[in-house]
Amino acid sequence: MLREDGYNMEGDSRRKKIIDILTTRDRAITGNDLSEMLNVSRQIIVQDIALLRAVNKSILSTNKGYILYSDESKRFKRSYYVTHTDEQIAEELEIIVDNNGKVLDVVIEHDIYGQITVDLIIASRRDIKEFLQKLKDSKTKPLKNLTDGRHYHTVEADTENDLDIIEKELNEKGYLVN
Repeated sequence: MLREDGYNMEGDSRRKKIIDILTTRDRAITGNDLSEMLNVSRQIIVQDIALLRAVNKSILSTNKGYILYSDESKRFKRSYYVTHTDEQIAEELEIIVDNNGKVLDVVIEHDIYGQITVDLIIASRRDIKEFLQKLKDSKTKPLKNLTDGRHYHTVEADTENDLDIIEKELNEKGYLVN
């Protein structure tokens, strides 16, 4: 039903429910799951997420689904410029998560397309295993391969010391680009 100002009341209510669902979940939820829960098509969910993002809701779209991300936390962030082979992906990510880091994204600087950023949200070895399995199952190449292995990760941690330790270990393994 449309209000006089043209807004869809059902859409407003549904978007509020989406925020409520994302707020109460500790893991990502897929668009398909949201569409089933709210009895609408996946395309409607995609449109709702776009509308919510337009009003500054911190919704991340990851390879595992949608996550509501709060920047209000007192966590620290740092970007690392790294390079490694495909076979070293697990080790690089393990260095980060084993030292209390969360890999928020991967960023590449492409010569033609400019900056490309993809949300990852990898916080555990299980997340790493799932990510690597999806890479294997999709028979695709990691984004870093578009830039000869060079890419950035934004990492979040509870303390600056955690980030320092992550940086030191990445450097010791030769993954940091100077």
